[in-house]
Amino acid sequence: MSESKSAFASIALVAALVAGSASADTFAYIANADSNDISVFHVEPLSGEIKPVETVPFPGLEKPGSSTPLAVSPDKNLLFAGVRSEPYTVFSFAVDGKNGRLTYRGRGPLADSMANIATDRTGKFLFSASYGGNKVAMNPIADDGIVGAPTQVIPTGLNAHAFLPSPDNHFVFTTNLGSDQILSFRFDAAAGTLTPNDPAAIKVDDKNGPRHFVFHPTGKFVYLVNELSAALLVFSYDAGRGTWQQMQQASALPEGFGGKESGGKPWAADIHLTSDGRFLYASERTSSTISAFRVDTESGRVTPLGSVPTEKQPRGFAIDPSGRLLIAVGELSNAMSVYGIDPASGALKFLQSTPVGKKPNWVEFISFN
Repeated sequence: MSESKSAFASIALVAALVAGSASADTFAYIANADSNDISVFHVEPLSGEIKPVETVPFPGLEKPGSSTPLAVSPDKNLLFAGVRSEPYTVFSFAVDGKNGRLTYRGRGPLADSMANIATDRTGKFLFSASYGGNKVAMNPIADDGIVGAPTQVIPTGLNAHAFLPSPDNHFVFTTNLGSDQILSFRFDAAAGTLTPNDPAAIKVDDKNGPRHFVFHPTGKFVYLVNELSAALLVFSYDAGRGTWQQMQQASALPEGFGGKESGGKPWAADIHLTSDGRFLYASERTSSTISAFRVDTESGRVTPLGSVPTEKQPRGFAIDPSGRLLIAVGELSNAMSVYGIDPASGALKFLQSTPVGKKPNWVEFISFN
């Protein structure tokens, strides 16, 4: 097959996948830290229509945590919810592919108060990062979906925040917000072991506060949002060595930030890409905005597209698998905003705002064909 035909086939495949996910049954899951529950909604990506399905409480919990990180298994059959109040635990819920409802499976122990959880690409291990405990951990996930006791607990630099696997599952990376670095580990999924990579750390400029990051669908680039500066850093990624090389810096701050109307310090939070890798979005809590960027899929570089106002203190947001909708939640508004994503320009169009639980902070989408 010629190079042009191969490129056309790849584009056609992406278009078919996006069209399929747009017509699939899609559900949004909102974690509410102060309510100790999850709000479940049915979502229509083409129209943006949102319908409540249920609210699922965390069994046996009374004291709220500071946030409630969520993670979805690779097969989309399980939803995990981490609890940041003692006893630190992670709940497992089975996901009904027909109606999106959750059924409680059980709970397992976490090594500390974990700001972030994620599964490896096989769904057999749960990674977690402790901001206050300055550590990361790995727990096995049993065949029944219940998370077992940690098998590795690794001290890190200050304020570990995200702990995520590479696209090929050969490496795992954790941001250290207080140490301005990202630690790199080699991951052996067969043995279930983490070992330091060489080099073991990726340094960013001081006082940036690396927080969340995402890999481009091509696996060639990594995008990192920094909490303390709101700098958005673009890295090239060497999949063979598990190394990052910074190639661009942009900003997740809205135009005019720092004036009397905005005030305060940068406080960036979340970052996500559309499934086709063409548009990137980041949230900033001081200004309560979401910034948009166009991504050059060949070079990986980004072009700012501006920002839009959103819910008060948008700690978490997510993009549906079709790339047509973005949902952002506000920790101080107890509501979520739904935006349509223009497929040509990447511009966000506000569609509606809907009440959820108290202190919402995390959003996950699941689509079933």
